[in-house]
This record gives sequence, structure tokens and C-alpha cells, in this order.
Amino acid sequence: MAVATSFSGADSLIGYLYQLRMALLLSLKRLPGGADFAVSIETLDDVAFETRGGTPQELVQTKHHRHREASLSDSSSDLWKSIRIWIDSVESHRILPGTNLFLITTSTASKGSAAYHLRSGDRDVENALIALESIARTSSNQHNNSAYKEFLKIDQTVRRAILNSIIVIDGAPSIADADSELRSVVFSAVNRNHLEPFVERLEGWWIRRVLRQLAVPGDRILAEELEAQMADLREQFKQESLPIDEDILDFMLDDVTRSTHSSSAFVLQIELAKASKQRIAAAIRDYYRAFEQRSRWLRDDLVYVGEVHQYERRLVEAWDLVFLAMKDEIGEDATIEVQEAAARDVLRWAEQSVIPIRSQVTEPFVTRGSLHMLADEQRVGWHPEFRTLLAKLLVPQGGAI
Repeated sequence: MAVATSFSGADSLIGYLYQLRMALLLSLKRLPGGADFAVSIETLDDVAFETRGGTPQELVQTKHHRHREASLSDSSSDLWKSIRIWIDSVESHRILPGTNLFLITTSTASKGSAAYHLRSGDRDVENALIALESIARTSSNQHNNSAYKEFLKIDQTVRRAILNSIIVIDGAPSIADADSELRSVVFSAVNRNHLEPFVERLEGWWIRRVLRQLAVPGDRILAEELEAQMADLREQFKQESLPIDEDILDFMLDDVTRSTHSSSAFVLQIELAKASKQRIAAAIRDYYRAFEQRSRWLRDDLVYVGEVHQYERRLVEAWDLVFLAMKDEIGEDATIEVQEAAARDVLRWAEQSVIPIRSQVTEPFVTRGSLHMLADEQRVGWHPEFRTLLAKLLVPQGGAI
């Protein structure tokens, strides 16, 4: 078991995840008011809200501590690190005077401290300024020394202006509590029973979107993107629909997955039809996608086992009509070549069919992959003699079936 040390990255990781979750939470809270904003992570600040034209409106510093403490004193490193960052932003003209500067921390401001006076209620900027100037001149805290120097170096008028813009939100929800608050914000968007998978998918999209924003210089996440994603998820969680997860939709066949299924019954079925390797690769991809997506639906209680069984029965019945018609067409005395060509035709039907599990679930891989899952169980097949031929191919070496 790993032992936590002073060099452990756990706090840093939790801090970053907290930053992402709070950014999503703050963005969602802005949507109902019709705010037209752009948000970014790790650009001007931990979290930055700007106008569509790129003018900063709010900068947010987030500080997460696993143990709640009344530690936001006048010499708090959290406070002074934030102040130093904001001084640098003001002096470099990256932000304009009057930009709101938020310090969101799970710690609690000591009563009468500078941070206490900078909270949204009962603000006293003058007393906060006196306290911070005093600690900057007298403290021996070496960790904050550079921040103290920067603070005292700027004109007092600028100091006062910066403090006027700072709003401390102490006692903020922890990363776990923020999860609960996130659920409360989106509660009305989805059925109570589906709240957890809804939030999981929303956060998954948010993290992927933030990663793209971090990778592309100048990129920003627009309010309309978040609004569109919320609308899309609401549609996916309606009674006649189901969510299609983006990571599953984006899955491309890799060597490990290809190798894992190379001897599976559904692959052997395609080989019996003498179909190309490209069609085998597509089948493995769709099998994987359908298997993973259906597993998630079941795990999240979005579908029930009985509903899946009913869907498979419909697929088998649809296949049966095509399969029987094919056998009638080629007759009992068909040559091997004719049988293989007919098998490719039935396989083509499976590749092109869209039979939705629910009326609005029309993503083709669900049908294709589900048919390959049934082919793996030998409940459907493509070759006219697939059961007989598979019985020979799947005999274990040295024994019988």
C-alpha cells in the first residue's frame, strides 16, 4: 500500500479536479440568467469568465483542503498566493480595473481577519488593507515573502483597488460536497433515477472539453456549448431515448481488442462468409461498442434486462426472415461459392440495418454490434450452414464439444 508523504501528489490532483468541478458548477449557475460568457481553465487564472469579446469579467482562484480548518488567517499562503497572481495580472494589464476576483476556498476565514473582511457580506476593505499591510511588513513567513514584497511595492491606491475587487468565499463545499451541489443544480433536467448517470456524462464531457481547451491556445468554452450539451443530454435521457457515450462512439479498433476477439465465434462467422478483413475489423469495433454501451445502460439502470431480451428477440426475428428467404433463394443444392455469396448478403443486411432498442436510439453501431453479439452466441448467423460449420471449428483440441 502506498504511503502518503510530503511529496504525495494526491492533494494537487484533488485540487485540480476540484478546480474543474467548481468551474462546471459556476458555469451551470450562470446559464439560467441567460449570461453570454466564455470560460477557460488555467489561462488568466484557475478559472476565468470572459465576455465573448475576450474581456475578463471574473477570475477565480480555487483552494481545496482535505481537512477543514479555520486557517484563512492574515498570513495564509492561499490568500497571499492569490493576491500575488492578481497583482501580476493588474500590472501586466491582462485584466482591467474592476474585474471581479474570487477566492473560493474550503477553509474558513478567521473572524476579524483580512479574508473575513473581504467576504461578500459585511465587507470592510479598509480594515482588510490595514491588516494585510501590517502582516506584509512584520511577518517572517518566508513562503509568502515574495508576495509581501509585491504587495508593498505597488501604490496603496492600487492595493485598495485590488482588494475592492476581491471577494472571498470561504467554507466552500469540498470536492465531494460540490458533487452533491452539482446534482442539485441539474436536478430538474432529468428523472431522479437517472441523475447519477446524467451527471457522470455531463462531467465526462466537461473534462474532455477542458482538455481540448488546454491544448488549443486561445480556445474558450462558450456558454452556448454547455447549454447545447445540457439540452442534448436531456434529450438522451427521455423515455424514448438513451445516451450514446462519446468515448464509445469515438472508439477505434486497436490491436489488443482485435487480438482478443480474433477467435471469437462472431469473427469465425464472418470468415465462413469469406468476407474481407476490413469487414471483420468493423465487426469487432461494433461488437465492442455495443457491448460497452449496453453494459453501461444496464449498470446505470437506464435499461432493464427484460428490455434487452425483448430487443434481442426483435433482432432475431428480423434476422430470421432474411435468413430463411436467403435459404429459399439458393435452394438445398447450392454450391459452396453460392452459399458464401449468400452469407455475405445476409452479413450486408446486418451491417446496414438500424433496428432501434428505443425509438430515438438510432446510432447504427447498437444494431450492428448487437447482431454480432447474437452471432457470437450462435443465435444468428450468416452462412446457410453456420451451426454445422461452427460446431466443427469450435471443437476444443483433443476433445468434443
